[in-house]
Amino acid sequence: MKLKQHITKLLLVLFLVPSFAMAQVDFNKRPDDDLGNVEDEFQEHFFEALKQKGIENYDRAVEALHKCLNLDSKKPVIYFELGKNYNKLKNFGAAEEYLKKAIDMQPDNVWFLDELYDVYYQQDDVNNAIKTIKQLVRYHPDYKEDLAALYVREERYKQALDILDELDEEYGLSESRDAMRNDIYSITGNADDRIENLEQRIANNPNIEDNHLKLIYRYSQTGDKKKAYKAARNLLKVKPDSKFVHLALYKFYLQDDKIDDAINSVRIALTSPEINADAKAKVLKDFVAFVAQNPEYESDLIEITALIDQNKDAQTHSDLGAYYLKAGDKVKALSNFKEALKQNPKDFKLIKDVLLLQLDIEDYNAVVEDSERALELYPAQPILYLVNGVANNKLGEYKKAKNQLEMGLDFLIENPQMESDFYSELSIAYKGLNNISKSETFAKKAQALKAQQ
Repeated sequence: MKLKQHITKLLLVLFLVPSFAMAQVDFNKRPDDDLGNVEDEFQEHFFEALKQKGIENYDRAVEALHKCLNLDSKKPVIYFELGKNYNKLKNFGAAEEYLKKAIDMQPDNVWFLDELYDVYYQQDDVNNAIKTIKQLVRYHPDYKEDLAALYVREERYKQALDILDELDEEYGLSESRDAMRNDIYSITGNADDRIENLEQRIANNPNIEDNHLKLIYRYSQTGDKKKAYKAARNLLKVKPDSKFVHLALYKFYLQDDKIDDAINSVRIALTSPEINADAKAKVLKDFVAFVAQNPEYESDLIEITALIDQNKDAQTHSDLGAYYLKAGDKVKALSNFKEALKQNPKDFKLIKDVLLLQLDIEDYNAVVEDSERALELYPAQPILYLVNGVANNKLGEYKKAKNQLEMGLDFLIENPQMESDFYSELSIAYKGLNNISKSETFAKKAQALKAQQ
């Protein structure tokens, strides 16, 4: 969870070289003594170290830096660079040693402290990481969020929350801090603190819709439906045009037997472009379930679904298919299942539902065609061979039925009911092929299995 990027440090490192960065060497001038040679040699080794680090040859970078150290042991940047390279080599003991020397020489250098923090973080040394980051916080408050995260790892949740509160007050809310706060509440199971925090946010700024929605959800999660309902009504007062509030309101209205209000909320939720398809699918599923128990409202269901014809996703069509199947309208059920299958052509459950309904309404040609297409996707599914065999038997294509049924039996494992169905259909196929002996044999096998069930 580092906040400072190492690449930034690489780009800025030259600013940390106080000695040779400020003093320029005139390479055209012959030195009067050995100092010029020393300076040249130092720079040569140092820039060689930077080059080797840049191409990730950290061992060679370390060698070059030790040569620098032999020439001048008073430059903190050498210790810093050694610490960074040892850190890359996962030699954390050496990295810590050299970084501490650099920090002793420049205690206020945030880059040195940040690298030492990284050393501790990589080793999961939380205690030392906290000590180091506390020093960093004095220079860069951004590190406070890292400190809160470390407190969470240490299970010091109160201290973490206090820091998050400070940051929220100073900089406003943020998604990352909210996520950390919610993680803490989930770990501690302290729903009251979570709710209290949301209530305080609403009191401070009642126009932020998201806080109202979170409060509704949290009350619902704790089972306090009365307070959740009250929170939803409060949001509607503050923001009468809110669409998202209806994702909660329709449920409360149904519970209160306010059916007209519930239907209105369902209609708003399902026709609002702001609300995503998954949320709409859940609303429709709930309403379909309600209408299944209260068929007098089916006209409302038809009207509402007509409004969203262009936007229905696979799950919505699947739910509607299940509803119409339960209501006994197989044609509408099949139509919706087919629409769902268009969007999810590899959904095996939908494939099976469509095939079985086609059998039910005696559309045998469609069963043969669709089951053969499905077998290309799922060649080891016995149910596909069975429905294909049934349909071919019904069409008088007994040889095709026999071949498909015999292949399907090879994939059947421990399913006596389906095995009995296979034998019954094989009996029909062989009878159609005038092989009465085999037809009777399979008929007896089917009866024997049925007797055992």
